[in-house]
Amino acid sequence: MKSKNHKPMILLFIIVFSLFAVLSGCSGAERNGESHGNNDEKLVRIGYQKYGTFNILKKQGTLEKTLKKNGYSVEWIQFPAGPQLLEALNVGSIDIGHTGEAPPIFAQAAGIDFVYIAHERESPLSEAILVRKDSPIRTVDDLKGKRVALNKGSNVHYLLVKALEKAGLNVSDIKPKYLTPGDARAAFEQGGVDAWVIWDPYYAVAETEIGARVLADGKNLVKNREFYLASRKFAENHKEVIDLLLEEINKTDQWAKSAPKEVAKLLSPELGIDVSSLEKAAIRRTYGVQKMSEQVLNDQQMIADTFYQVKLIPEKFNVKEAVLKENETMK
Repeated sequence: MKSKNHKPMILLFIIVFSLFAVLSGCSGAERNGESHGNNDEKLVRIGYQKYGTFNILKKQGTLEKTLKKNGYSVEWIQFPAGPQLLEALNVGSIDIGHTGEAPPIFAQAAGIDFVYIAHERESPLSEAILVRKDSPIRTVDDLKGKRVALNKGSNVHYLLVKALEKAGLNVSDIKPKYLTPGDARAAFEQGGVDAWVIWDPYYAVAETEIGARVLADGKNLVKNREFYLASRKFAENHKEVIDLLLEEINKTDQWAKSAPKEVAKLLSPELGIDVSSLEKAAIRRTYGVQKMSEQVLNDQQMIADTFYQVKLIPEKFNVKEAVLKENETMK
């Protein structure tokens, strides 16, 4: 049995980084309650971030049409990163969301009751450790004693741990600065930090707009999968929604992987990011939704065990507990 003594501490860090997003992003969901418009229509609240298949799917509007035929309406709520999204899932403000590979680990360690429903293919080139173009830092070894910005608990947290490990360092050898992407970019440009660990499209924008130099990306270090998650209660009670959602995600992925420029043009007005940066991000990203497998769960377990070893989480746990029983043996 896991002790619950440490869970409040982990939840506290998630809440601190999430409070603004939850309060500002979820008020609409609270007003709408369980229905939206037609009283017979059930509401599905989806949390999304500033990039990924969900962002494309939202812009296309096809999910709304599909779910409407089945008596559901959709509300989309944006979050700056995965930890904030998962805290909203924890407090019941959203039903479904997507994050990178690390946020679910912190969430499960904190006792948040969610389940994995699917994942995208590996995309290790879509995140990196950046330095300014004129920086004297040339290798990860040079980060020792340096200020490194990252979003605490996000996918890049694992990239940083693995990159430092490969260089014979650990997190205690650097000076981590836990900042959201917007604040991190400002600190990076102004010299407030020496390096920035970040994911696309912020990564691509930093390259194209300020000439940031890549110190290391995720190749041969991390898988960097995008995961689709749901509250356990919602997944158990609305299997038809999950199935329809995955069908629409698959259609969107099939289109997006062969049309990076079209993806960039579609998202540019909404994201406020130039087409060339978004196209760069779309080209190096992989697409293809897949159901959870034994191998993917083992990879997630490796992340959990690594975070325990470096004292980012207080106790070991079994990642497979965050999978519905009917999916435990999926291959």
